[in-house]
Amino acid sequence: MTEAQTANTSSEETPMDLEAKQKRKKLLKIFALIVIAAAILYAIWTLIFGNTVETDNAYVGAETAEITSMVSGQVAEVKVSDTQQVKKGDILAVIDNSDAKIALAQAQAELAKARRQYSQSSANSSSLSSQILVSADDINSAKAQVAQAEVAYTQTQQEFARRQQLSATGAISKEEFSKAQSALNNAKASVDVAKAALAQAESKRKAAQSNLDANEALIKGTSQDSTPDVQVAQAKVEQALLDLERTEIKAPLDGVVARRSIQVGQRIAPGTSLMKIVPVSALYVDANFKESQLQNVKVGQKATLTSDLYGKKVKYHGTVIGFSGGTGSAFALIPAQNATGNWIKVVQRLPVRIKLDPKELAEHPLRVGLSMTAEVDTSSAK
Repeated sequence: MTEAQTANTSSEETPMDLEAKQKRKKLLKIFALIVIAAAILYAIWTLIFGNTVETDNAYVGAETAEITSMVSGQVAEVKVSDTQQVKKGDILAVIDNSDAKIALAQAQAELAKARRQYSQSSANSSSLSSQILVSADDINSAKAQVAQAEVAYTQTQQEFARRQQLSATGAISKEEFSKAQSALNNAKASVDVAKAALAQAESKRKAAQSNLDANEALIKGTSQDSTPDVQVAQAKVEQALLDLERTEIKAPLDGVVARRSIQVGQRIAPGTSLMKIVPVSALYVDANFKESQLQNVKVGQKATLTSDLYGKKVKYHGTVIGFSGGTGSAFALIPAQNATGNWIKVVQRLPVRIKLDPKELAEHPLRVGLSMTAEVDTSSAK
């Protein structure tokens, strides 16, 4: 090919090359615009939506109150039914109080008896003190009788000694000597009797003193209301009053009655489960987030929730208040056994508890077990 031919060929291909170059430039510009738009969209998504985690595996829960009986008896009346709204202090059921009234009367009688025994013990102290004083007079009288008997015995001894000397000389008869001997023996016996009377009087005084000490030990330093026997009886009366009061079973909080299981005429024992009270104004949500979502979730962060009951038009606002101590599978009745040869990794979920706003619950009530969708803003309360 000559130089002229080459020049002609080059001049023929130039417009096509220019057109192709222009197309390539346009495509590159469009691609660049697409990349820039994607980067912008990614940045916007990261700024707006990248600080949130969401799950639809969430359910409404509540700390329900288990209503049980504190006393035994027959159910006389049931005042509520399932789904009924109750207030704190409302009477839920009434147990026949006949036995409780009898027990109260017995306790009150025991209290009156204990008070009377205290009064009697106080009176006994006064009586025993008087006995001690009388015993002291008896002792003084017995001592005087002993002294008198001893004087008489001494005189009789002297008289007997003279009679004995006279009898040795034959100056008196044997009959007179025998009389002197008998008089001496009688005088000795009188001394013994007087001493025995003195010992008896002293024993009576000691017995009276011991009884006084024992009686004083029961009531010393106490009043009628503070003595142990009266306090025990008073405690029994208070227990009986409490048991009588407990025959009326009352609601411990505001809520809705659920799972009522008692009927009129049923005999119940202490601890029998009667019903549940669900506090619908103090509900929470357990949101089961994937473990890969929880890196930035903290206690105190704000959450937005929607319910399948009302749809997305009704939004609830809550606060993360805690994390469960383990995953759902960890607390299952039959935990998963992963130590096997055919193990497959499964992403676990951890329950995160979210407290709901009571005002929003009042406007749009929920019930335990309803499904929710929860979205936690991980940029809040860090």
